[in-house]
Amino acid sequence: MKTWRIIDVINWGVEYFGSKGFDNPRLEIEIFLQYILNCEKINLYIDFEKEFSHSNLKKLKDVIKRRTKKEPIQYIIGEASFYGRDFKVNKNVLIPRPETEIIINVSIEFLSTKKNPFIVDVGTGSGCIGITLAKEFPSAQVIAIDYSESILDIARENSKSVGAKNIEFIKFDFLKENFNYLADLVVSNPPYISCKEMSSLMVDVKEYEPHIALSDKMDGLEFYRVFSNKLNDIIKDEGSLIVEVGNGDHPLKVKRLFEESGHDKVEMIKDYNKDIRVLKVIKG
Repeated sequence: MKTWRIIDVINWGVEYFGSKGFDNPRLEIEIFLQYILNCEKINLYIDFEKEFSHSNLKKLKDVIKRRTKKEPIQYIIGEASFYGRDFKVNKNVLIPRPETEIIINVSIEFLSTKKNPFIVDVGTGSGCIGITLAKEFPSAQVIAIDYSESILDIARENSKSVGAKNIEFIKFDFLKENFNYLADLVVSNPPYISCKEMSSLMVDVKEYEPHIALSDKMDGLEFYRVFSNKLNDIIKDEGSLIVEVGNGDHPLKVKRLFEESGHDKVEMIKDYNKDIRVLKVIKG
């Protein structure tokens, strides 16, 4: 039976993932080897002559089988990075994305003058936004809400793993229940993909990520309508709503909703790719 070294597996993986059309074949195999061996990337190359056991080969075969079906890497290894921290993810929650970190940057700037702020994270999912803000602002009180206990269980695990003690998780359906909080800051990455757009999503998104976290099954504006109608009841004077928005003309549609509801302090903010990614609304 052939003996495989780590470097043999790397070379094979680069060739295999390349033949399957993956954009970065080396990164694919490196991530899976780090996951299986529980090591850092540098150790793969320091210990490149070490034998890769047959039990690990079996594990690798299993994860590669899943990956070639376009299952996201984050679901396979069970975690995703967000704002320098690792968050547990599974198919119940949306995978945190780098562009969503803009919400954190904008929130940090807004809260810089606030003392002991009260923050609400609507549709928390993995908890990445609310937990990150709780860690960045230890004096803050953070409440994170979502409609499902199975989702909140993941967020609670993440809160414990990163040591966020100033955050509470509450089962709450924002679209159907009365919101009884008056916050300095409300943050959200709500479902904003329209029903028509769902079919055009990449396979790894539409086949694996939870549709309820991606789309409102309508025009992608339902959550923003509720936010615009409830803004005065959920945010303190001079408080802010900071939300992620979609592509194309979606940001302008969302901005128009708030302006038509009488909110004129609306700012559109671009992400790292110079696309409008976040809307900040100030009450007052």
